[in-house]
Amino acid sequence: MQHRELGRSGLHIAPLVLGGNVFGWTADEAASFKVLDAFVAGGGNAIDTANVYSAWVPGHQGGESEAVLGKWLKQRNRRDDVLILTKVGMEMGDGSKGLAKAYIKQQVENSLRRLQTDYIDLYQSHKDDESLPVTEPLEAYADLIREGKVRAIGASNYSASRLREALDASEQHGLPRYESLQPEYNLYERAGLEQEVLPLTRERQVGVIPYFGLASGFLTGKYRTEADLSKSIRGSSIGPKYLNDRGRRILAALDAVVARHAQATPAQVALAWIMAQPGLTAPIASSTTPEQITELLRATELQLSPDDLRELGEASA
Repeated sequence: MQHRELGRSGLHIAPLVLGGNVFGWTADEAASFKVLDAFVAGGGNAIDTANVYSAWVPGHQGGESEAVLGKWLKQRNRRDDVLILTKVGMEMGDGSKGLAKAYIKQQVENSLRRLQTDYIDLYQSHKDDESLPVTEPLEAYADLIREGKVRAIGASNYSASRLREALDASEQHGLPRYESLQPEYNLYERAGLEQEVLPLTRERQVGVIPYFGLASGFLTGKYRTEADLSKSIRGSSIGPKYLNDRGRRILAALDAVVARHAQATPAQVALAWIMAQPGLTAPIASSTTPEQITELLRATELQLSPDDLRELGEASA
């Protein structure tokens, strides 16, 4: 599997990143271990999580995903051959949040303890803290990089203007720069990223690792009618957002492309489309079973033709 450099970080990742938001939530520890085993066995090497996963679950405080991942790293002795991507900034179960320097330094220690490691490969600002100058988190990250606790940094959910401001500040003040951006992006959600953010990330050589590559599961083709929405707990949110004329048009285009590729699935085509976009490093996708992750990894082998890309682009425009 050919790896791609993430920005100018020196980190080289496979074209698909495993999302860890389900670990310790919809995938218990045993199921998470099976997914992780299947992912690395299939050639994957980058795993994305966050300190906040899964604080939204009753009885959880955040950190559950990191803790499961840390146990797997320890038991499987895989720390040296996988890249760990985690994040800080979203509101935790106790209400704490933000990107203040002291807070970042406190939270990184918690993440390192849960992950059972002494360094994080990519530490990301999960959400912009507009109450602070863009330099404050960068100063914290500079210290962490100097201490060997972080190798590179990234941003998530930043606007183009704030990302540009942060990149400029890094140059002007000799601070580490965001080497990646993690935005929402898929065949359904395109406009904002393509019009404002991607021109900037391409110009400044910032890697892009988008989340919701399958639009919360809608692009798997599992949800096509109102009756399908009861198939999972996600259905109630998928219907109002995606099950409309445009969504059905995208599913029809996915079906047409699938028909031209033996044994391909809509999910594989949707992820392969992201992988084929200029300036996109690798989409993030999560899974609760090893069978699902094995299917998704096959997207890295799927070569879409110019006609495929054009049909998908027109349907989702």
